[in-house]
Amino acid sequence: MEQDKKMDTVERAARDKLAERGVKPKHIAELVLFLQKKYHPNLQLDECLSNVERVLSKREVQNAILTGIHLDTAAEKGLLDEPLQSIIATDESLYGVDEIMAFSIVNIYGSIGFTNYGYIDKEKPGILSYLNDKSTGMCHTFLDDIVGAIAAAASSRLAHRARNAE
Repeated sequence: MEQDKKMDTVERAARDKLAERGVKPKHIAELVLFLQKKYHPNLQLDECLSNVERVLSKREVQNAILTGIHLDTAAEKGLLDEPLQSIIATDESLYGVDEIMAFSIVNIYGSIGFTNYGYIDKEKPGILSYLNDKSTGMCHTFLDDIVGAIAAAASSRLAHRARNAE
């Protein structure tokens, strides 16, 4: 019972942190729809949201959310040592640790997630456009990749389930 309570606390904390940064599960579901609509013409946002919710229930995802957002907010406050402070604050292109964290999420549902992630990371539709807007004064070096990875994982989950239904 105590373990279940602790798990609920971690998931709640991760969801609260996403909300504080302006990210709702619906925003991520819209990314899933963007990724999968071509392959599933009758796909509805509710089905996408259901898959996002399942991904958000995974402990690996919750841990990545909490860790990534903490590093982003620490960078906003100037609390990191140099050169890490500058690297994260500017989202330096050669850093790559943010993508490595995203890969831990993408990998949950198999290799199809990598192609979904690569595509959405390049296109940056929807909420990803907002998270990459440097004019907001917020640092989302980790969060934009985490959100893209959640969408890619949910898309992969949806694709696997659709394939199994066939």
